[in-house]
Amino acid sequence: MRELVRQKIVDSLASPVPEFTRRDVRLPAVPRKAVAVIGMRRTGKTTFLWQVLADRLAKGIGREGLLYFNFEDERLAGMKAADLNLIVEEYYRLHPDWRDRRRAVFFLDEIQAINGWEPFTRRLLDTEHVDLFVSGSSARLLSREVATSMRGRAMEALVHPFSFREYLRHRGKEPRQPPDRLPKATRSALDKALREYLLSGGFPEAQNVAPRDRFELLRGYVDTALLRDVIERHAVSHPVALRWMVRQLLGNAGGSFSVNKFHGDLRGQGIPVAKDTLHSYLAHLEDAFLIRSVSVASESERRRMVNPRKVYPIDPGLIPVYDRSGKANVGHALETCVLLQLERRGAEIAYVRTEGGFEVDFLARYPDGREDLIQVCADLDTPAAREREERALMEAADEYPRASLRLIALQTDTARDLPKDVAVTSAVAWLLGAEE
Repeated sequence: MRELVRQKIVDSLASPVPEFTRRDVRLPAVPRKAVAVIGMRRTGKTTFLWQVLADRLAKGIGREGLLYFNFEDERLAGMKAADLNLIVEEYYRLHPDWRDRRRAVFFLDEIQAINGWEPFTRRLLDTEHVDLFVSGSSARLLSREVATSMRGRAMEALVHPFSFREYLRHRGKEPRQPPDRLPKATRSALDKALREYLLSGGFPEAQNVAPRDRFELLRGYVDTALLRDVIERHAVSHPVALRWMVRQLLGNAGGSFSVNKFHGDLRGQGIPVAKDTLHSYLAHLEDAFLIRSVSVASESERRRMVNPRKVYPIDPGLIPVYDRSGKANVGHALETCVLLQLERRGAEIAYVRTEGGFEVDFLARYPDGREDLIQVCADLDTPAAREREERALMEAADEYPRASLRLIALQTDTARDLPKDVAVTSAVAWLLGAEE
């Protein structure tokens, strides 16, 4: 094992930095903390580690001070927690001048493959002069587990699938100016690209893949996450009920989901499962980053609990894979993109149900204290659609007077006669806007 670890270190330090599409993932700026890079499988966590390594290299840290070590290697199958210190010993045996004199950076990828890895990383932070990045699948590197096992020593960096801007960057089409300063032909090209993104999504490996192959690829991602991150990890006793839940949630983006109603549907199909079990399944799917859920805006914990949650997939590309309606569902895909972008911008997100029975898609509260009431609409062509969106926003504004009112639509040239308090923004402009 010692010889294998030593060889992996030598090979890693000699390997060139691979090419990658630059990601806009936010890194926490807190010194002396480990960074846990988390997210759904196949979103590009390993690539992001290489991006951080390249950034440190550009800042003048020597390549010998940047160690990337991948634990997803069948030759390490017998490795135990007690063996992890071999990495430290062999690294400093190769580079003794770095120990306690210069600050090295360790990137430990898929470290959750080693049972009992957490005490090693805590000791590494306490006793060695290193910056530490760890990453892994959500199976054993969940948000709440990082917080517990690292005892306040780690911060999180969440990697989503490509945002719309990253999607354009991957294709070499990222605009260098704000959309309102671009020529008309370029703006039209961006509108077309957004519609394609809403359909195909942002998983890196699924880019430029034919629809049939993309569907099979994305379905494989979901199946793997279900099996390894939910069923095996939590010893799921009703996998049939779980798969029914997944199909409903991923194919009905932005829809209200009530465990009570779903429980009744399952009973009608002769599938016996307890409501508490279904609540647990919903939490497991969110832990595995397959879905994101939004509760109703309320100061009452009871009201948040009893009202249905709105549920979205982690990527709009999953919607057509599981939606059986045969429709394009551009509106649901756009709403999903807005939710994920709000999450990237660090917003606390809820939806609003007014006293008059109207619904606003999102109430976003940002870290700096600002608030936005956001309504997402793919089509504003009809007066009825404009009136519906306007009335919901204006009624919610009475309940949340501090919030700015915003209407996000694919096309805004038909958004006439709206109140001056409502800011109408094209989806392209909003999605390409500066990160908060």
